[in-house]
Amino acid sequence: MKNKIRTLALLSFAILIGICIFKCTTKKAVENAQKEIIGNSEENYKEFCASCHGEKIEAFINRDVWVYGADRESMFKIIKFGKDDIGMPGYAEALNDSEVYEVVDYILSAIENKKSREFSSGENDDITFVSEGMKLKLELISEVADSPWGITQSKNGVLFFTDKQGLLFSKKEKESAIKINGVPEVRFKGQGGLMDVKLHPDFENNKRIYLTYSKPHPSNNNLSTTAVYSGILNNNSIQNGKDIFIAQPYVDTYRHYGSRMIFDNDGYLFLAIGERGRRDDYPQKLDNHLGKILRLNDDGTIPADNPFYHQENAKKEIYSYGHRNPQGLCYDAENNKIYDNEHGPRGGDEINLIQAGKNYGWPVITYGINYVGTKITDLTHKEGMEQPEHYWVPSIAVCGMDFVSSNKYPKWKGDILSGSLKFDYINRNDLSASGEFLKEEKLFPTIGRLRSISQCSDGYIYFGVENPGKIYKVVPVE
Repeated sequence: MKNKIRTLALLSFAILIGICIFKCTTKKAVENAQKEIIGNSEENYKEFCASCHGEKIEAFINRDVWVYGADRESMFKIIKFGKDDIGMPGYAEALNDSEVYEVVDYILSAIENKKSREFSSGENDDITFVSEGMKLKLELISEVADSPWGITQSKNGVLFFTDKQGLLFSKKEKESAIKINGVPEVRFKGQGGLMDVKLHPDFENNKRIYLTYSKPHPSNNNLSTTAVYSGILNNNSIQNGKDIFIAQPYVDTYRHYGSRMIFDNDGYLFLAIGERGRRDDYPQKLDNHLGKILRLNDDGTIPADNPFYHQENAKKEIYSYGHRNPQGLCYDAENNKIYDNEHGPRGGDEINLIQAGKNYGWPVITYGINYVGTKITDLTHKEGMEQPEHYWVPSIAVCGMDFVSSNKYPKWKGDILSGSLKFDYINRNDLSASGEFLKEEKLFPTIGRLRSISQCSDGYIYFGVENPGKIYKVVPVE
């Protein structure tokens, strides 16, 4: 009997140990599986989503309005099937249903956790950044614009900036921002809205202001295009405003509007227009304005020495073509050089030196691939098509751009600054005296999704971030 009891006790103990080992092993296996799922979902998010929505999911964490739903099933549908008119590709070919749900859960988890930034608005007064021996401080200028798409400044120090949803503001130094009336009706959808703002070179005398925006078609609500609106600023209102340029054709997508403007030394207005997501239809053809850099007189008329002015069936405004979505345009006034930066797809963001009549290759040549991972083309070079001065693989999602000529930043003089929507920093391209691209530097990492950069008339650099919207001034510290 004692032997039986001992045997039963040992058997029970062995079973208990086995259960514990099984539970521990199972728990560890579950934990490992969970880690693997999280790891895979994070990798898939970075692979397929980060270029548009930010590597740290900022566009979701700070979003107040979800057009297509914020629940799990709605997010699953938009990721799997996409929404072509706003530029959201579907990933059914690249991800199976389980992987899509994992990405959705990864996003929802990040929203729940409310991941914080390294740079918060309350800390910036005490943070400095050192670049090339210069110590720099960020001064918070304004928080009234959710997406400050364009920034400029008059010679007497008044700052003007847009909010993509259709608002224009002015601000004097320490005073509150003032809303300016008289702006056009915008199609605020997808990537469209009120975008760039520029002042006439003789603004102090003529008070003429220019805006780019996504213009709805007058009789078809599904169509929109990029337009330039101009009028006279008087007592915080634009008077006698009208469109001085309307890109043709109107298209039924809500992406790749382009919209950056610059004036050159001769007073010509240059305008960047995206190909509206129709890469096979427009950028390589001269009978339309899409996927082009355009050159206009300050009243919207066309200079007679434009490169295609006398070519039959070509749009006379075209200065260069073969562009994808140029969202940066800047001018080196000393050397009379124009640069753009433009979004590639996955990989292939570019900086180009813009020259009259040149073809910049999209989509025949590119260093990028489709968002779902498939090839666009095997070509990166082709005779008769220009190579970029610089390109990024992977993409940094460029937006906003300026050329540094100010003595306030002696170590940056002659360099190009570009914003990164994906990685939340300013990218500095160090150029030699002859214009050769030498090296890069990441400025103010994790500050936010860079939407606009401008060296203003006071010599200081201002930039705007979105989600949440803020405008900063870069101030050298003695």
